Amino acid sequence: MFIPFEKMPDYARVWVYQTDKNLSDAEFIYVQETLEAQVNQWAAHGVPLVGSVKIFHNRFIVVAVDEVQNQASGCSIDASTRWLKELGAEMNINFFDRSIAFIHEDAIQSVEMLKIKALVAEGIIHPETLIFNNLVANIGEFKNNWQVSAAQSWMKRYFLTTSV
Repeated sequence: MFIPFEKMPDYARVWVYQTDKNLSDAEFIYVQETLEAQVNQWAAHGVPLVGSVKIFHNRFIVVAVDEVQNQASGCSIDASTRWLKELGAEMNINFFDRSIAFIHEDAIQSVEMLKIKALVAEGIIHPETLIFNNLVANIGEFKNNWQVSAAQSWMKRYFLTTSV
């Protein structure tokens, strides 16, 4: 059963999917409507799940489930992944982009993990740069820790200075 994302409880489990490009307005509408319909039919072992989906910044798809109502099973989680794989194949969009997303000059950029150190050295990524932590586990973490400064993330090691 689909409910609006804003009505989901903070403890609701989330999965954040990142696209490899910004969605156009038409793509945004199509993806949102398609996934809402999927969530509305989502079930674990035949029992409906209470869930939601919302797209942020035309680039991040967040799927949520209230596991107090009914716990998501491995098969139901696989189903949600399959929705995005099928949409990706249909639309030629990678919904499983594993690059690091950050905000630079008021736009979302992404970079492969191996190139982070060079961007730090160039000053493109600095301690205050906002990065996206797509490993948040629930809506509460999503609200409070999805966008964090690089210095407050795993990237902090790139900003450590040693005193002599």
